[in-house]
Amino acid sequence: MAQLETYKVKADNIESTVTLTKDAGEIMAYTLTVPRPEPATAAYMETVKGELLKQIRITSQEVLDIKLMAELKLKFYNLALKLVKEKIPRITEENAMELAGRVVQELLGMGDIEFLLKDDGLEEICINSSREPIWVYHKKYGWCKSSLRIDTESKIWDYSSLIGRRVGRQITSQDPLLDAYLPTGDRVNATLTPISMFGNTITIRKFARKPWTITDLILANTINEEVAAFVWLAMQYELNILISGGTGAGKTSILNVLCSFLPQNQRVISIEQTREITLPSYVQWVPMVVREGGRDGKGGVSMLDLMVNSLRMRPDRIIVGEIRRAEEAEVLFEAMHTGHSVYATMHAETVFETFKRLVSPPIELPEVVLESLHFVLAMYRDRRSGIRRVFEIGELIPSEKGDAVRANIVYRWRSSKDKLEAENPSVRLLDTLRTYTRMDDAEINASIKERAKVLHWLADKKINTVEEVMSTSCFPKYLFTWCFSSWA
Repeated sequence: MAQLETYKVKADNIESTVTLTKDAGEIMAYTLTVPRPEPATAAYMETVKGELLKQIRITSQEVLDIKLMAELKLKFYNLALKLVKEKIPRITEENAMELAGRVVQELLGMGDIEFLLKDDGLEEICINSSREPIWVYHKKYGWCKSSLRIDTESKIWDYSSLIGRRVGRQITSQDPLLDAYLPTGDRVNATLTPISMFGNTITIRKFARKPWTITDLILANTINEEVAAFVWLAMQYELNILISGGTGAGKTSILNVLCSFLPQNQRVISIEQTREITLPSYVQWVPMVVREGGRDGKGGVSMLDLMVNSLRMRPDRIIVGEIRRAEEAEVLFEAMHTGHSVYATMHAETVFETFKRLVSPPIELPEVVLESLHFVLAMYRDRRSGIRRVFEIGELIPSEKGDAVRANIVYRWRSSKDKLEAENPSVRLLDTLRTYTRMDDAEINASIKERAKVLHWLADKKINTVEEVMSTSCFPKYLFTWCFSSWA
């Protein structure tokens, strides 16, 4: 068996070892080695758990509030550490911290799964049932079969219920499907048997702990400076953009990155089925999430309800999460028709496929409605190599008669060169900016080139944190002038 990589992962002050191995023709193995207490110590830790539950009361507010839950977790840890030191006087500080961390994981967390959540090399964690090991998707090695396994179906159900309670949702035999998220922002989907025939399931889509920036995407060749500058200009002048792509293509990631171009003095409202959007802290952002109705159908809050409500919140920009159904598409275009700048994501491989999905069943929007959508940015993921690229950027151009829409591909990725290249001159961006800004074509093109110089400077200096990229030290007028003179 060939050992490919070994590294450490730390969760709740417990350090574990990850080993990735593979035999010829076999599936990659992800082995997690976690230090375990001796049997006598493990038995004593059950007593510690009982003492903790007696001394600390858990309120429903603490369970539902992410910040209060973090404080509760710290309170449990400190008290567990104190009890361990009192009962085992000769224990080392390191071992005491490990035992206290183990207690917290078992009482308030998800046991060994906490280590998988802390592994930045993983993108997906999949529990398919108690009958088989947990599967993980590694950024470098793809799908791997892990050494972890959940003992019983009831424990999987318990973990699902724990996740659901933290966002005010339930998963029961009456409501066996759950879409939720963890305090870390990771997206969770859970199902219960017999909906999933082999057993209860949990699927966790992990998001990067360090937010992606436009610098990261440029350095990764996902997008180039010219195309990023083009989109930056479009966002500055409040053109509507839909981001499409296949599963895992990076739609939400690039939407988060592009939102860093939003002016800091504007108010942003996001509307989602399950929270995935994460905007920088300096943005005035109000995230809103759909709430499912109870068994009697009452108490539900739909995307359309949130859309109508958001218009009373004085938004400058509206972000509508992933478009899956006709209702969500209607919400998206209703937001555009209110005169707000709107951004969203959708599953479709190309600009043309996005257009066809919007006008075909089950969404089936009239073509005339699509006139409100200015751009489609299509993402691509090569599953063999793992690379993600901006595949196409296309404008939707209304016909002169006003009864149809055609797509104009402005940029397209060439796989043979691994390069984004200009395909056709922009029509709608130029026309819109000429109409509303009094700039002529030369001034618009000069503005795109100036922005590209700023982005080139950021990439060259490897400025790749959200705070650095968008802090006042990066984009004031004097830096624009400095960047342009440096790269002239």
